[in-house]
Amino acid sequence: MEPPRDQGLLRSDSIPEVGEDAAATVGMAETLSEEEQDELRKELAKVEEEIQTLSQVLAAKEKHLVEIKRKLGINSLQELRQNITKSWQDVTSTTAYKRTSETLSQAGQKASAAFSSVGSVITKKFEDVRNSPTFKSFEEKVENLKSKVGGSKPAGGDFGEVLNSAANASATETIAEQTEEETH
Repeated sequence: MEPPRDQGLLRSDSIPEVGEDAAATVGMAETLSEEEQDELRKELAKVEEEIQTLSQVLAAKEKHLVEIKRKLGINSLQELRQNITKSWQDVTSTTAYKRTSETLSQAGQKASAAFSSVGSVITKKFEDVRNSPTFKSFEEKVENLKSKVGGSKPAGGDFGEVLNSAANASATETIAEQTEEETH
């Protein structure tokens, strides 16, 4: 007894692809009656004619489309821009995009708040250092050095200015010592 020929996706007989040679189809043609073969040949001719007609109609429609776009001044670049814009609008309207956007916005807000609090903590620490007895002692020593070196400038001022002044005075003393040694 022969196994059944029609097993869905597991069929043992093959349907010839377009362009396969006729020798492969001879086996199938032998099982069809002359009347069935004539009927299939007529149907084949009809389908081929319909395909040719549809191809001609499609070509005419494409030509008409190009002509309309030319009259409207639509070129490939503009078409690409429109497609990208529409695609972007489609993407931004999805719920996944909206959720992601909201999540990123919240994360940005939290990061901003975190950076703000870190900045506040750092500012507070700098204030604590500046108000510490060690820093005050150091600041007084720098002020004393400044008054000894600079003389007539008013007390206080920017810490950077004080350091620059001290460095300049030190450099001036070094140059004066070198000049004195060269003259002896």
